[in-house]
Amino acid sequence: MNNRRNFLKLSAIGGLISGLLLSSKTLAGAATDGKSVVAGQPQGSATAMIKKPIVVSTWEHGMPANAAAWQILSSGGKALDAVEQGVRVPEADPNVRTVGLGGYPDASGEVTLDACIMDHQMNCGAVAYLKRIKHPISVARKVMEQSSHVMLVGEGAQQFAKAQGFVEENLLTEQSKADWQQWLQSGAAKPQINIENHDTIGMLALDSHGNLAGAFTTSGAAYKLPGRVGDSPIIGAGLYVDNEVGAATATGQGELMMKTVGCHLVVELMRQGLSPKEACRKAVERIAARLPDFASFQVGFLALSKNGDSGAFCIQPGFNYAVQLQGSAQLLDADNLLHQHAGAKA
Repeated sequence: MNNRRNFLKLSAIGGLISGLLLSSKTLAGAATDGKSVVAGQPQGSATAMIKKPIVVSTWEHGMPANAAAWQILSSGGKALDAVEQGVRVPEADPNVRTVGLGGYPDASGEVTLDACIMDHQMNCGAVAYLKRIKHPISVARKVMEQSSHVMLVGEGAQQFAKAQGFVEENLLTEQSKADWQQWLQSGAAKPQINIENHDTIGMLALDSHGNLAGAFTTSGAAYKLPGRVGDSPIIGAGLYVDNEVGAATATGQGELMMKTVGCHLVVELMRQGLSPKEACRKAVERIAARLPDFASFQVGFLALSKNGDSGAFCIQPGFNYAVQLQGSAQLLDADNLLHQHAGAKA
């Protein structure tokens, strides 16, 4: 009887060990197949090496912005500080015509700015229709940290910024003024895709502590109606951060991101197990499916997972994004839906 009991115990232990080994192989296979192996975490989270720190941002002006952010990240600094300081670079650069100083004005000739910022604890702040303040991203952070609100707009945002010590200055450069006057003479021209529509810089960072943060700042669509606000200061539309999963930011026609809460969608798709690029692709396809003439629009998403994986996807060719991590700084072209459709027809 004792021998039989010992045999059953050994058999059970052997079966348990075999089961554990099989489960480990299954988990490893699931990770390489692009499936989520841990609930609420992105692709390969159980086995992949985390790439940190890392910073990614939209468009070519993301390269110098990333370099500024990297100075903070590479010394062990926080992602929140990195994204704020990073996007301040194009905000202060008059040659970046779609962000901050020197940005394209609205139809009345006034430069109005939108921005938002979000950290790893779901704290966020935003400003919209802010005038004469060069660094709206820093005002947005003050809203997050020095008020009980998430968003301030217009005159209220202006007064808050001044109370926090920000100094008013003229943001309309001579070049932007000349372009606006030329636009007035030519009439309301249709914006060119990837020219006036890439009116943002969105930045996402993962620091050495494993925490995510994001920032988004813009002067908005060129020659917009006074009072127009796009997706840039809207949490969930132009920017979203979930420290369990990842973060996303957007570019293109802001109204489309607002209608779909696009960046929140991208993060939720990553939560379901999609890679950053695939999550961006699915979100773009969902928007395009509702647009009979989707080829006339630009929508692009950039995402960063909790593991430090990044990816982007857009409708139109021409959207690029900057990626910086240890020993590497790259400007990459995002895959696009039009090329995908052309390949399917061929």
